[in-house]
Amino acid sequence: MKAMKVFVTVPRADAEALRRAIGESGGGKIGNYSFCSFSYPGVGRFRPEEGANPAVGEVGKLEEVEEEKIEFVCASESLPAVIAAIKDVHPYEEPAIDAFPVEIF
Repeated sequence: MKAMKVFVTVPRADAEALRRAIGESGGGKIGNYSFCSFSYPGVGRFRPEEGANPAVGEVGKLEEVEEEKIEFVCASESLPAVIAAIKDVHPYEEPAIDAFPVEIF
């Protein structure tokens, strides 16, 4: 089956809500299972530039946030709804989201 592999980082305190939104919008389906994902911890680093409205940190200052990287698969046709759900729930103004086509065996 052709699908998309999606990666998104989120502050650890918001990870459960994001996983729920991903699953409810159609992400994380593998065969007869739903809400499938894998997560690992990390540190996100960024500097909000002029014009940004950061949820964390201040414009012009480097910031580090304990984050969780969530990865999951989704059907290509579900990707727009999943991305919309992520953006709706994610606390960041511009969440980091990557998606790549994959084959599911």
